[in-house]
Amino acid sequence: MNNIIRIWLIVFTAIYGVSCSRVLELSDKFIDISGDGMWFVKFYAPWCAHCRRIEPIWAHVAQSLYNSHIKVAKVDCTRFPAVATHFKVRAYPTILFIKGSHHHEYNGERMKDDMVNYAVRMSQPAVQRVTQADSFGYLKETHPIFFGFVGKQQGPLWDMFIIHADKYQPHTWFYAMSHDIVKNELNPPNDSAIFVYKEEESFFFGAHPGLLEDNEALNNTLDKWINSERFGFFPKITRSNINHLMDTEKYIVIAVVSENKLSEITQTERDFKDMIEGIIRQKRKTLHSRFQFGWMGSLELANSIAMYELTVPHLLVLNSTTSHHHMPDDDPVLMTPEAVLMFLDQIHNQVAPVYGGNSWPVRVYRGLFEARTTLASMWRGNPVLTALVFGLPLGFLSLICYSVCCADILDAEEEEVAETHEKND
Repeated sequence: MNNIIRIWLIVFTAIYGVSCSRVLELSDKFIDISGDGMWFVKFYAPWCAHCRRIEPIWAHVAQSLYNSHIKVAKVDCTRFPAVATHFKVRAYPTILFIKGSHHHEYNGERMKDDMVNYAVRMSQPAVQRVTQADSFGYLKETHPIFFGFVGKQQGPLWDMFIIHADKYQPHTWFYAMSHDIVKNELNPPNDSAIFVYKEEESFFFGAHPGLLEDNEALNNTLDKWINSERFGFFPKITRSNINHLMDTEKYIVIAVVSENKLSEITQTERDFKDMIEGIIRQKRKTLHSRFQFGWMGSLELANSIAMYELTVPHLLVLNSTTSHHHMPDDDPVLMTPEAVLMFLDQIHNQVAPVYGGNSWPVRVYRGLFEARTTLASMWRGNPVLTALVFGLPLGFLSLICYSVCCADILDAEEEEVAETHEKND
C-alpha cells in the first residue's frame, strides 16, 4: 500500500512540475499574434548544447516575470522553421524581446538577473519621468548606473536625449526630471543638462552653446559620451560587452583572472583584482577620463587579445582606438598600486612597449593562434573525436595526393616501355 502511494506521489509531482512551467511553448501561429503585447522569446533547437544549458535559467526568468505583462516563451525552430525565418533567426539560441512591431535581440550575459532586468527595462518607455524628490533617492538605491535629463523638455539637447535613450535602452536606464527634484542631490546647472549617476558619483555632459547649434556634432559627441559612461568603474569584461568597451576610445585596464565553473578564483587572484579595483576607486577623478578599468574571468579571451598564453593573475591594457595592447615587464603579482600607476602613465605618454594592433600580419598571426588554441582545447576535451574530425579529411587528402602522384609515375613507365619496343623494332 505504501509503495502504491509513493508511486502516485511521484507521478503527481511530475505532472505538477510540468504544469507549473511558466514558459509558453509557441508554434507557427505566433507569427500572427506576436504584435499583441510584450514577448520575451527564446528561439532554440533541441540538438543545441547552448540551448540545453540555458533551459533551467530560462525557466527561472519566466518564474520571475510571471506576474508582469511580459510573456516568456520559447519556439522550437526545427519544428516551426517558418517562425525562425520570419524573425530572421540565424543562430541558436536567439533571444528576442518583442514589443509590437519592434524586435530587440538580447546580447547580454545569459544570467537570470541580467535577462530579467533587461526585459523589465525594455517593457518601459525609453525615457521615464520622475515627479517626486523621494523617487530620485529610490533610483539611486536600485540603479547603480542611470542617465538623467534636468530642465525643460524641449530644444536640441532634449531631442538628442530622446534619440539616444531609445538607442541605448537595452543597456541602461534613462529618466527626465525638473531642477527641484535634484537640486539637493546633484547641484545641476541652471540650464538644461544631461548627467549620469554612476556608483554614487555624478558626471554632467559638457554641452557648450556652440555644440548645441550643430546637430551632427551634438549627436556624435553625446553618443560617444553615453556609450563611455554607461559602464561602471570596474565591470566584468566578457565577449558580449568587449566590443562595446572598444567604442569608449579609452585605454581598457584589465585585471585577468581565471574563474572555474563555480565562478570562483584563488585568493592570490582575488587580492590582485581587489588591488586593481582599489586604484580606480581612489583615483577615479584623475583616471576616469582616460582609462576604463575592468576585470576578466576568461583566460581564453585574454589570451586571444594578447596572442600569448598568459599566467594568472595578469595585467593587460588594451588601446580601444588602435587595438594595440600593453603588458608590464614586471610580475603582476609583485606590482604595487604605485607601480601600476607608473605603468599607466607610461602608456598614456606612449613610452610603454606596444604589442598587437590591426595590421595584416597581426591578423594572420591572431587567426593562427586562435586556431591552434581551439584545436588544443578540442584535443583536451575529446581526443578521439578531434582525431576523427581532423584525421579523416587529412587521410582522404593523403590518399588523393598519393593516387595522383602514383598515376603520373605509372604513365611515365608505360611511355618508357613503348619507346624501348620501338628501338628494338
